[in-house]
Amino acid sequence: MIRRILFALLALAALAGPARAKDELVIGMTQSPGTWNPLISSMLAKSLISNMTARPLTAWNADWKVVCLVCTEVPTIENGKARVIDLPDGKKNMEIDVELRDMKWGDGVPVTAKDVAFTLEVGRHPLSGVASSEAFRRIIKFDAKDDRRFTMTIDRVTFDYNRIGLSLLPAHIEKPIFEANPAEYRNKTAFDTNSTNPGLFFGPFRIVEIVPGNRIVLEQNPTWTGEKPYFKRIVVKIIENTAALEANLLSGNVDYVFGELGLSLDQVLAFEKRHKDKYDFIYKPALIYEHIDTKLDNDLLADRRVRQAILTAIDRKAISEKLFEGKQPIANGPISPLDPMYSPVVRTYPYDPAAARKLLDEAGFADIKNGLRQNAKGERLSIEITTTAGNRVRELVAQVIQSQLRQIGIELRIKAEPPRIFSEALNRRQFTGLAMYAWVQQPEGVPRSTLHSDEIPSAANGWSGQNYPGYKNPDMDKALDAAERELDSAKRRALFADIQRIHADDLPVLPLFFRVDPFVIPKALKGVVPTGHLNSSTLWVEQWRWEN
Repeated sequence: MIRRILFALLALAALAGPARAKDELVIGMTQSPGTWNPLISSMLAKSLISNMTARPLTAWNADWKVVCLVCTEVPTIENGKARVIDLPDGKKNMEIDVELRDMKWGDGVPVTAKDVAFTLEVGRHPLSGVASSEAFRRIIKFDAKDDRRFTMTIDRVTFDYNRIGLSLLPAHIEKPIFEANPAEYRNKTAFDTNSTNPGLFFGPFRIVEIVPGNRIVLEQNPTWTGEKPYFKRIVVKIIENTAALEANLLSGNVDYVFGELGLSLDQVLAFEKRHKDKYDFIYKPALIYEHIDTKLDNDLLADRRVRQAILTAIDRKAISEKLFEGKQPIANGPISPLDPMYSPVVRTYPYDPAAARKLLDEAGFADIKNGLRQNAKGERLSIEITTTAGNRVRELVAQVIQSQLRQIGIELRIKAEPPRIFSEALNRRQFTGLAMYAWVQQPEGVPRSTLHSDEIPSAANGWSGQNYPGYKNPDMDKALDAAERELDSAKRRALFADIQRIHADDLPVLPLFFRVDPFVIPKALKGVVPTGHLNSSTLWVEQWRWEN
């Protein structure tokens, strides 16, 4: 009897004591990266993981301020770590001094200026296949003072000179691979051939297991010199179907779903009504530009009146209200109203089917047979739109657009591809008509990589650049170049207005919405802070913790 009482008391004491902290976090997301190399391709899925295993030199934080992550101090003209250099020919350069924090790759090798120099070498090579090589080519001189201090010389003066979002490559691992064959580097990189090599990571976590299309397992990196993470292990499960992702969250198979790449907004709005007692809900307005690229090589889309007609025939206001409860504002161009550089005085395209029909008539598609428009050559106005498979709301939006365009005589054929295949097709400009997806942007970011004619990917430039439509306009190039070089914010705002005006007239890209990131956070999970821009919440994953 005494033993039973003692056992009961011990059991009650255990129940009354503090709950043991959870040291493993299981996260769900909807896409699987196509490559793990930080310089090749631009997938959000990859950056969400890479931000936990490494860090860029600088980043925008949740307060939209530029902060150092790998460097010790943000270089500025005011603190003397950045300088404008006058050249004899009247041109100007900039010198930027950077000091690295004391950091180590996962195999114990120090992160040094040699890694920065090698990363720049890869970025500048015309055949390396980096997502955008322009920023690398601008660095015309690199001077290492010692292992942790260096000076970069930039070939021009730009307002964003100290936004050094450079993701480093480990020279001691990647340099021999790159030098053996630069043209094949993107296919030979150790990030893909030996993805769990500890020497690839210097962040709070390192990847220890990858099951393609299924899961990525991360464990604490013992060489990390920053704040120690609370979680010992993070498992990221790939669940491409958003309905299945929601079911896994409810069943407990995943603890949390990335707000940046998880449940769709309409799902979360419905989910909150049923489960608001168990989760915290944050709807973060974000610099996420949902849009449709147009393939300008396609003769059916070459006339901008056709592009204008397509946008005018899409009832974006109704889509936003019915699917997103009006939480996702209509986009009039690539610059968000949240951005200081936004111009409200740009051409807009309200829903007007009659105006759309008139535009198509003027563009030479006045003949209608069996409800479908055709030109004088007999070419039917039939266009394919490609988007990511598994994203329920995006597929639904495509179906709504298909129905609305049918009303003005345009046939839209929907093609949904797995995200990895879709991303690679974009990189090589292999879509045939339209491509619907999103860009995640940074504050005051000049959209050069997506709109400048020098940024059109091709075999000749190693498929570098993100101008997937193949857009060329000298006036746009001039405005983009000038905006980058203008240090005065008021004058720069006028140049950004030019960019938005030219874009609104030409419509190489059809703007849809600026998205809201819906975060569904278990009440016990603390430290997750949405940012609303390019630098995701996972850059501060070491602050995430479980509190019962």
